[in-house]
Formats: sequence, structure tokens, C-alpha cells
Amino acid sequence: MADELFLEVFAADLDRLFNLARGLTGSPQDAEDLVQETCLRALQGWRRQRPDDPSPWLATVCLNTARSSYRKRAVRPVECEADAWLGAQADLQADTAQQALAHLDVERVRRALQQLPARQREAITLMDLSGFTAAEVATILRAPRGTVLARVHRGRKALAVLLRDGAEVGDGAAPT
Repeated sequence: MADELFLEVFAADLDRLFNLARGLTGSPQDAEDLVQETCLRALQGWRRQRPDDPSPWLATVCLNTARSSYRKRAVRPVECEADAWLGAQADLQADTAQQALAHLDVERVRRALQQLPARQREAITLMDLSGFTAAEVATILRAPRGTVLARVHRGRKALAVLLRDGAEVGDGAAPT
């Protein structure tokens, strides 16, 4: 019975988790692997103690699983997907910023996102790609809400500069 409830909760958040995993890994295959590993780890945790708010908890499990995988491979996660983020933005009621996003070259955005520091990229991915609130992201990242908002603000600002200036992204250097 508890496992069936877990599957219902997990299935309800599957798209959100996949978008998060895609933003953290950069490829659909790696994202699928990350979501599967997240499911296994989350089920183990669910059996120990059921969370009060499953969505942020599942995102935390996904993020921690990705970080653990990066540490095991001893490489920093450098790829980030903008496809789902831009697609999600198009689904929202159109405004000026969203119309501008719709006209951006997705590959340029992806390369620019890859240049952001990991903390900014994670905060942007969680808020803009996965749709979590600043408070939920703060819980997931175990950081104060103000810190999360600052990371998102600085990351968006750096992203805008990279895209506005037409800077050639791809050398891997992250703006500070």
C-alpha cells in the first residue's frame, strides 16, 4: 500500500523530475538514468519515513543523486538543457520576456547556461526549468531563500549578458 502511494506521488512529479534531471545532465539518456536512480533512492527513503511535502523532497533526492554521480566521476556537471525550460516558458501566458525567450537560439542558451557557476545553474534549473518556488528551492538546496534569489538573479543577469553581447560561448569559462 505504501509503495503504491509512492508510485502515485512519483508519477505525478515525473515530468518535473525529468526536466530537472535533463537540466542537470544535459542529455535525455543521462536524465532517464538519473530519474531511475532517483526513484530507487526515493523509494528507500519513503519506506523509512514519508515526507510531508513530496515534490521538493523528490527534487532534493534527484539533485543529491546527480551530485553524488558527479563526485563519483570526479567531474563537474557542465551541461545544462534549455529546451525544456524554453518549452515550459512557451506554455505560460505570453509576455515580453517570454516572447524574447521564444526567439532565442536554444543551442546558444544551452552553451551560455553551461558557463554559469554550478550553484547559479542549479538554482535557475530548479526555479525556471522545474517550476519550484524560491522557498522550495531554498529547502532543496539547504540555503537561505535570499541566497537562492541572489543566485537566480546573478545567474539570469550573467546569462543575459552572454546572450546580449553575442559572446561566443563554449570555452567553458564561467562568469563570476
